[in-house]
Amino acid sequence: MNIAAIPSPTTSVWHLGPFPVRAYALCIIAGMVVATLLMEKRLRNRGVAPWVSLDMVVWAVPFGIVGARVYHLITSPQDYFGAGGDPIRALYIWEGGLGIWGAVIGGALGTWIAARQIGLPFSVFADALAPALPVAQAIGRFGNWFNNELYGKITTLPWGLEIHEMDSANPGHATVIDGEPVTKPDLYHPTFLYEVIWDLGVAGLVWLLDRRFKFGKGRAFALYVMAYTAGRAWIEILRTDEANHFFGVRLNVFTAIVLFVAAAIYFVVAKGPRAYVVPIDAPETEAESAAEAATENAAGSDVSQVDVEAGAKTGTGPKLPVAYQVVSEERFLEYQRTGILPPAPASEEPVPAASSAKDEN
Repeated sequence: MNIAAIPSPTTSVWHLGPFPVRAYALCIIAGMVVATLLMEKRLRNRGVAPWVSLDMVVWAVPFGIVGARVYHLITSPQDYFGAGGDPIRALYIWEGGLGIWGAVIGGALGTWIAARQIGLPFSVFADALAPALPVAQAIGRFGNWFNNELYGKITTLPWGLEIHEMDSANPGHATVIDGEPVTKPDLYHPTFLYEVIWDLGVAGLVWLLDRRFKFGKGRAFALYVMAYTAGRAWIEILRTDEANHFFGVRLNVFTAIVLFVAAAIYFVVAKGPRAYVVPIDAPETEAESAAEAATENAAGSDVSQVDVEAGAKTGTGPKLPVAYQVVSEERFLEYQRTGILPPAPASEEPVPAASSAKDEN
């Protein structure tokens, strides 16, 4: 008899008429919304115009989904191709099978495209996202809890997880006998919960260290990769779901190790202060600032008060910049305070953000 245990939901799919509403999808969407809001705040603190984060999301999400599915297909091809496989099911992402490694790589590609279009260094997006992404992953892991999947080995610990036998004839629902949902006979390591806790710890670690050391050049994101993969490796070892192995070790463990090493090397090698940006045409004298204000007042009927307030808070004016330039923290703060960009010291060369984005990639 189990004195204590973590229960699992008996239902992961609800129907609104003919349309299924899946708990896993809701968790993923909730994670993306929270991550976008957190990243938006960090981008504004670096001088980026309001809601540029949405431009990134438009590119990153579809590329991330495709990347996640491609990674799953590459690492588990036997389910879809070859003898007994069903290739068309490779497109059925609602049945599960999204790899986080592919999602990060695909999302990074989409973000890179967005950064090029906006004229921002890719590292600005990456570092702004660094503590937000593990929060999204933590929220998304609750989808596995709803699905009664990706649990660990049998355990006698008091936080063992109950797992239901899911009904293959009624997907998204537990098997029911005599009115009672059927559970497996043992308790299991709640690896979803381990990862939730670890991910939130990673988010806090990255946020605190980035606040203390003001990482630049993508080093905050590299720190996230190191911290996340360190936890994912040991959590992966606990899991019992079907997976490909090399030398008796799950493939994802090797992937975690490789990514940890690559991120650690980049973190050590990459140098440079945190990047701040201002509009490429930021006024450098009071006369330029007055001329810009007069132009905006003349077009005031086309600018909403919300836009003006948002622009004032970010120092970018009521309209979106056509391009950005990278400046030091001192010049950025002065621009935020006065609306005038002070001259660069002789040691600081002005760098258009679009150029730095090319250099970094």
